[in-house]
Amino acid sequence: MIDLDIISGLSDAFGNVQQWLFETVVQPAVYGLGMGNLLEDAYEATGWLMVGLIQLLVMLCLLAPLQRWRPVEPLHDRMAVRVDMVYTFIHRLGLFRLLMFFSVEPLLDEVFGSARVHGIDGIQLDALMQGWWPGVTDTALASFILYLLVFDLVDYWIHRGQHGLGRWWALHSLHHSQRQMTMWSDNRNHLLDDLIRDTIIAFTARAIGVPPGQFIAVVAFTQLMESLAHANARLTFGWLGERLLVSPRFHRIHHGIGIGHEGPTPGTLGGCNFAVLFPVWDILFGTARIDTRPGLAMEPTGVRDQLPEFGGKDYGRGFWAQQWLGLKRLVQGS
Repeated sequence: MIDLDIISGLSDAFGNVQQWLFETVVQPAVYGLGMGNLLEDAYEATGWLMVGLIQLLVMLCLLAPLQRWRPVEPLHDRMAVRVDMVYTFIHRLGLFRLLMFFSVEPLLDEVFGSARVHGIDGIQLDALMQGWWPGVTDTALASFILYLLVFDLVDYWIHRGQHGLGRWWALHSLHHSQRQMTMWSDNRNHLLDDLIRDTIIAFTARAIGVPPGQFIAVVAFTQLMESLAHANARLTFGWLGERLLVSPRFHRIHHGIGIGHEGPTPGTLGGCNFAVLFPVWDILFGTARIDTRPGLAMEPTGVRDQLPEFGGKDYGRGFWAQQWLGLKRLVQGS
């Protein structure tokens, strides 16, 4: 059983460290740059940075040994993995969050500010649930689980869109082009693809009234579980577990060449196992493919058109090449 006192203690400790880091490092730097009007945002950014550092620590201390213990395949292209690490650092250490702050956040402020002027308010999901089921969200943990379910459902449909719409797939296919999945592969995305996805998530957070602290916790937990799902680890959760939580096995099927990114006919858009955290969405909407047979060979990952016999399309070796080729695919529509 989860000890709520421990959770509360960890939350208080995190807040104390965030406050110390902000007051001793971030705040003086913000004032020194003449950006005192951004102190509130800088405090929130400090929290994102700390969460990212904790995520990297967990990945290195837990997921990396898991990959060495039971790898699906040996690594033969370490440069490809190093490029994935660049993507991970960009996202987990807050650099992409800065892009969101200067581009999407002002737009959302304008949209929701204008809506309030016209008497339109978002849905306070926490209060709404209290009306339906009094006491259900009295604890932070219950609210966290509620928000986690909502965002995971939204993520499921975003993922369906990435695989169902041709020009969106032109961007998202970069994520699937990694032939060697590791714990670093989750953030291997075109930046425009991430901008679209994160804008939808941020809009949802505003629309249902998610507190900033809860939003950071939901994003951090989701990202860490996605790192596990992409890990180069021969790991399944068993018959029941595979239906409750996305495992490396479940998600590797999604990345399998010709399996997770295609419809019934080769070359058509579609796929299976779109869930980010909870396979229940795939089960409910008929997109689940679960196979836990002992000793089952793990599928090679990638996109069919990368293979020499299907054209050998180039998705790029380095970060900038991958971003540029993604834009070219977007313009060409394939």
